[in-house]
Order: sequence, then structure tokens, then C-alpha cells
Amino acid sequence: MKQTPVEELFHVFDETANLLVNELNCTYLEALAETGENIFHNQVLQDEVSEMTKKRLDKYYFELSKESHAKEDVRRAFQLAILKGMRQNVQPNHQMTPDSIGMLVSYILSKFMADKKAFTLLDPAIGTANLVTTIMNYMFDHKIHAYGVEIDDLLIQLAYVSANLQEHTIELHNQDSFEELFIDPVDVVVSDLPVGYYPNDERARNFKLMADQGHSYAHHLFIEQSTRYTKEGGFLFFIVPNNLFETPEAPKLQNYIKEHLHMQALLRLPESMFKNKNAAKSILVLQKQKEGLKPPKEVLLADLPSLANKEQMKQILAKMELWFKENKSNH
Repeated sequence: MKQTPVEELFHVFDETANLLVNELNCTYLEALAETGENIFHNQVLQDEVSEMTKKRLDKYYFELSKESHAKEDVRRAFQLAILKGMRQNVQPNHQMTPDSIGMLVSYILSKFMADKKAFTLLDPAIGTANLVTTIMNYMFDHKIHAYGVEIDDLLIQLAYVSANLQEHTIELHNQDSFEELFIDPVDVVVSDLPVGYYPNDERARNFKLMADQGHSYAHHLFIEQSTRYTKEGGFLFFIVPNNLFETPEAPKLQNYIKEHLHMQALLRLPESMFKNKNAAKSILVLQKQKEGLKPPKEVLLADLPSLANKEQMKQILAKMELWFKENKSNH
């Protein structure tokens, strides 16, 4: 049976990463980043690799270089390899935005940015850049200048390799997202917000959304930090836990949003997307306030059906189209 392009690419990523795991005595994810670099430069860059392994790697790389591959196929195959590596050594902060969510965010973002052919975009918790590159592949007719911030060395290395393999330019910053960022305010912030507590209470003091006692919620601080780095009138797209507005810290967050932002949309993702009902999430769309800019007549609220349910999905998309028409003047 003939393999799909994604399967072929995954096979090369997987086989060559496994060869490097043994040679470099490293984890699968580290080896995946190394093999991605080799593929991008079209040569084996690691000096410690034996001649025999180097020959085998060269053979894989040569076969791969003979064909050109669609960016989206490269992203999906590389993502599958990353997922395999994450299953092997699970770390709670190593999670990836599922494709179906990435596609929905891309669709909604394309609606809000319909009139802008070029814009700047920041993901303050970029991880392996899966969400950002999904958007860049989906909105290929837009010129997107992207920035990403990530504190984890391995994740940012994988983001760098993934972006290179897809030929996307993303300016990456390896630092704590709550330090000062050397990035000018952007048109759009998009992020699958890491949920949990931020351990650095000292730095959290610089934020209005710091907790009154104990550690602050990282996802609240991300919303505030993102607002600081968004242009007036710019949009923020967050993937947030469903209980975002139900926690003891929620009133403070709601006041902050009222003061600085207009809520545009809150779309609950189908629970079937999540293994655990308590981990279910929503897409929250905010717009930074600007003089003369009115909030939408009504916030777009919807419970999204399972993507497999074509009929219900059609109805929801029609409802969204109508909302965009009625609120066009604000975007």
C-alpha cells in the first residue's frame, strides 16, 4: 500500500531520529531536533556519528531531498514525531495544540483579519510552534511576521527546526515570557495558554493579575502580558480552560478585561476533543481597547459541535458568518 506524503515524511523523521538516539546517547526529541537540522542543511552535522550511521542517514536525507513537500505535510509529520517523543518522556509542560483546534483558530483568525493582508503575530508560549505554523499554512495568502517566546530550551529548538523545515520565518526568544520582551506591540496575539501556577512571586508583583496570596495563575498573567504587547485595536486569541471565569481569581480577571479589552467571542470546544471532561477548553477572542472603537453589539457565544458532525458545524459557521457581517464595522 502506498504511503501518504505525511507517512513518508514521518518515516524519515522517525528512522533518522532513532539512529541518532543511539549515536548521540540522547532522548528521541533531542535526536529529532538534530535530524531536523540535518535535513534543513542537507548534511549530517554531528561529528560524533560513526561512518556507517552517517551513510545510512545520508541515504534517507538524499531520498527526501529529491521531492518537494507541502508545508502542511511537513508540519503534520514533524508533529507526529514530536508526539511520539512526548509520549516517551512525558513532561506536563510539553503539550501540543491538537490540529483540529489549530484549524479552528486559523479559520476564526482569518475572519477577523480578512481586510489585513499583512500583520504581525506573537505567541508568548510558542512551545514547538505547532499552532503558529498551522496558522501560517492556513493563511498562506497573508504576509505574517511572527514572534514566539518559550522558556524551554528543547521546545524552542523543535520550534526553530519545524519553522525552518516549513520555510517559515519566526523570530524566537528563549526566555521567561513574563520578563520584559524585546518585541514591539503586534496586531495579533495567539496562544494555547499554559494553565497552572507561576512560581516566581517576585516577578508576578509586576502584574495587576497577581494573586492576593500564594502563587499567581500563569494563564492570567499571560493574558495581561499579551495585552501589554498588543497594539491598540489589536486582537488576542487564547485557548483557555472552560472554568476561566469560575475560579476565585476570576473577578479580578473580568475587571481587567473590562478595563483594557473588549470581549469579541467565547467558543466552547467540543468535549469529545478532550480525553478528560475537566480539561475541556474554549477559544476566547479579545480586542484591545482603542479610542473610538466600540465593543461588538453582542459577544459571539457558541458551543462548537464535534467537527465530524457536518450538519451542526454548517449551522454554527453560518451563525458566525452572520455575526461577522453585523459586527464588520469594528474590525
